[in-house]
Amino acid sequence: MTDAQFRNFIDGRFDLPSTTFDSIDPSTGAPWAKMPAASEADVDRAVEAAHRALRSGPWARVTATARGKLLVKLGDLVVANAGRLAELESRDTGKIIRETRAQIAYVGDYYRYYGGLADKHEGAHIPIDKADLDVTIRREPIGVVAAVVPWNSQLFLSAVKLGPALAAGCTVVLKASEDGPAPLLAFAELVHEAGFPSGTVNILTGFGHDCGRRLTSHPLVSRVAFTGGPSTARAIVRNTAENLAYTTLELGGKSPVVVFADADLDSAANAVVAGIFAATGQSCVAGSRLLVERSVKDEFLARLKRKAEAIHIGDPQDPATEMGPLATLRQRDWVEKVVAESLAAGGMLVIGGTRPAGSGFYYAPTIIDAGSSGLPCVREELFGPVLSVLAFDTEVQALALANDTPFGLASGVFTSNLGKAHRMARDIHAGVVWVNTYRAVSPLVPFGGYGLSGLGREGGLDAIRDYTRSKSVWINTSDEPIPDPFVMR
Repeated sequence: MTDAQFRNFIDGRFDLPSTTFDSIDPSTGAPWAKMPAASEADVDRAVEAAHRALRSGPWARVTATARGKLLVKLGDLVVANAGRLAELESRDTGKIIRETRAQIAYVGDYYRYYGGLADKHEGAHIPIDKADLDVTIRREPIGVVAAVVPWNSQLFLSAVKLGPALAAGCTVVLKASEDGPAPLLAFAELVHEAGFPSGTVNILTGFGHDCGRRLTSHPLVSRVAFTGGPSTARAIVRNTAENLAYTTLELGGKSPVVVFADADLDSAANAVVAGIFAATGQSCVAGSRLLVERSVKDEFLARLKRKAEAIHIGDPQDPATEMGPLATLRQRDWVEKVVAESLAAGGMLVIGGTRPAGSGFYYAPTIIDAGSSGLPCVREELFGPVLSVLAFDTEVQALALANDTPFGLASGVFTSNLGKAHRMARDIHAGVVWVNTYRAVSPLVPFGGYGLSGLGREGGLDAIRDYTRSKSVWINTSDEPIPDPFVMR
């Protein structure tokens, strides 16, 4: 039974949709709300509104300092409403409430951070090599931004796009995933309350074949910021051949966690649990490949098994729950398929591999002693609570296994040897290396990957520059007439 109706936010108004679809509660498998399905015409209205706001609307005249104050206010509103947004996210995606509450409250810091940077990204004066010419470099907003985010960690993944884009002076059309869009559609109310001029931020949801395709190929879009999977990224890159929009891609991973024998094994075990079973493994940085030194492998797996057995699986809205359901039925089907193929290929099941009793899209914490890096569970990104284990004997072997993937988003290294930590951090091919910790983020730190894990970085000081263009301004300071017009100066 559906008991809620959500709307798209376009040009400062909350529109009653002409077409809707059911959103499914992953903990029950039943519909709970009606979501708007944005059409190509809706996308056109949103992009055109963003373009007007950028070129001739009030947003075009808002100073950088005033933009920063609006972002700070938005951050404060996110923090004040974190509880309500967290409940919506847990209901619509199955992510546990104890994580959504903490994560969304921290999202406020991202808007505050970029609010503080809004009037601090500067141009430059060039000491030009030509007499009587004065040259400056201006940084101007790149234009209308199409931001496309997945359902997992969507408030965070939106903040790392909206924050720098708005700080730079851009306008944004944000597409929430059709899976679990409720928290972002509710977040639109906070954008409205913060006082952003109409058209500055537009938030909608819909399906890829019409809404997503039209948005990322729209001729008025100058910048696409996407988070999701490689297959969708390839479609987006093809779409941007139409508008030649500058594009960044934050994609998935098959992140290695390397545990050496000299590590604090209790601490490392907790980090491994956090990396693969927190958020039910539905994280782009999930530490899904455990590489453990052979001399401590059996001991370490025994610790992990005990911890996995103790995980409380239940209602995402219950603060005592430690692991909720997968977000969609198709995702659970995919996890089950890859696990079955991996066991048939020789993987040894340490724990899990089953559905807990009851309704919903639940899947038990699963550990597979892979034995070979060729198994599907080692190669494929599952986006679920499945840990694949491989053993190594030397540091050289550990590094080779860590880099044996087309992905390169995140990684973890656990050792008490400082030199070893530095060597591994230097030589692992990944955009993030956590040493003796895992799954930590901050607005101050850039985030992104290598290879199939994407292109570009989000977060940190330089992110604003990715939402600007440089403009060179040449001023002739001489009172003398221009000399020979047929000679380039």
